[in-house]
Amino acid sequence: MSSRMGSEISKLRKELGITQKQLGKIVGVSEGFIIDVETGRRILNEDLIKKFSKALRGEVGKLDIYEAEEKAYRPEPQKNVVKVVEKPVQDIWNDALAGVLMVVPVYNYKMEKQVEVKQLPIINNKVEGFAKDKVFYLVIEDNDMAGFRVLKGDLVLVHNTHEIDKDGIFFVEYKGKRTIRQIKNIEGGRLLIVSNRGSLVTDTAYRKDVNVLGRLVRLEITL
Repeated sequence: MSSRMGSEISKLRKELGITQKQLGKIVGVSEGFIIDVETGRRILNEDLIKKFSKALRGEVGKLDIYEAEEKAYRPEPQKNVVKVVEKPVQDIWNDALAGVLMVVPVYNYKMEKQVEVKQLPIINNKVEGFAKDKVFYLVIEDNDMAGFRVLKGDLVLVHNTHEIDKDGIFFVEYKGKRTIRQIKNIEGGRLLIVSNRGSLVTDTAYRKDVNVLGRLVRLEITL
C-alpha cells in the first residue's frame, strides 16, 4: 500500500512541477524522506498524510482514499472516507508553507513599528543562519553609504546583535543619530567609523560611545 501512495505522491508532485527537495521543505521533511516515500520504503502516519494532502493542492482526495485503505488493515472498524472540501489554491499553499516560512518585520530607522513584512524560509530552525527572533529588515533612509551601493529605499536584512566581532557594515546609534556605517576595530579599544556618499569620510570613537543595533547581512536592491 505504501508503494501505491508513494507513486501517487510522485505523480502529483511532478504535475505541480516541484522537486523532491521543494516538497520536502513544504512538508517539513528531508529530500531523502521524500525519496523513501515515493519509492515505497517509508510508511506515512496520519499527520504526515494530512501535510502531503495540503501540499498537493486539490488532489488530496486521492491520498485520503489510500489512508482509508491502510486503516482497513488495522484491527479496528473501518471508517467511512470523508470527502475533503477543496480550498483555493493559494490558501492551500499558505497552509502548507506556514511551518517553513517566517514573517520577518520591516522597520524604518526609528523601529517604533513595522512598516511592512517579508517572508523568509526557515531552515534547520533558523533564518539565514540566525535564530528566528534575531533578524529583521531595515529600509535605508539616506545615501550615506552610496559608495558601498547601499542607497535610500533599499532593503537590508539585519542580524539583531550588539556585538562587533569582526569588521562589517552595521546599523548603529552614534552621536544621537541612527544610521548605517562601516565599522572596523582598531587599537586601544577604538573603532574606525566609515561613511561614503561618493568619497570616504572616517571618524574614530571608543566602543562605549557606539550603540550597535544590528549587523547588515544582505542587501536587496530594487531594479
